[in-house]
Amino acid sequence: MGLDFAIDQLFATGWSALDTTGCEFHGGRCYPGLGRVMREFAAAGADLSLRRIDLFDCFRAEWRDAAGRALGGVVGQTEIEAAVYALAQFRRAAHAVTA
Repeated sequence: MGLDFAIDQLFATGWSALDTTGCEFHGGRCYPGLGRVMREFAAAGADLSLRRIDLFDCFRAEWRDAAGRALGGVVGQTEIEAAVYALAQFRRAAHAVTA
């Protein structure tokens, strides 16, 4: 997938880098760092967990609601890639529910 793809997907959800608090830069584009991603999940009432999967040399990001029910999961080559892509998918799903 790649970090570029994850960032593209995040911007496609309408995420904006107007507030760069907790952001990093990649290829000239601003994206939320790991701490910011975690805060955005928490602000939406969800919990994001990240873990390394050694067998496949990747990271898995999973998010749950306040009651602990699984809402989704994604994988990425790096921890930040998985986190940014998870935020994109979480935002996409939240938008689909409200639309």
